[in-house]
Amino acid sequence: EVQLVESGGGLVQPGGSLRLSCAASGFTFSSYAMSWVRQAPGKGLEWVSVINSGGGGTSYADSVKGRFTVSRDNAKNTLYLQMNSLKPEDTAVYYCAKRATPVYDYWGQGTQVTVSS
Repeated sequence: EVQLVESGGGLVQPGGSLRLSCAASGFTFSSYAMSWVRQAPGKGLEWVSVINSGGGGTSYADSVKGRFTVSRDNAKNTLYLQMNSLKPEDTAVYYCAKRATPVYDYWGQGTQVTVSS
């Protein structure tokens, strides 16, 4: 059974940092690209970033470029999202998703990130 479990969310002040983790199980993690997707209150899903299976290729939404860094540890079956210089508009539920081109076939339950003073 495929499982994706996010953690690391919380309340942080503007300008602060958080690191999200996504623990994967039930599939060969190192064989798949993975993404982070977020949903702000009252809004639709927004793609945030993607990392290829080996970790050597990444891409980011313009809204987070230069502030967020996606990485993975294939030995630990874990995906990460380092978020720096957080803004109130980054407030959202953050999901990790397994890429099965051209769709995402499995999603985690999400972790809440709230950026507020």
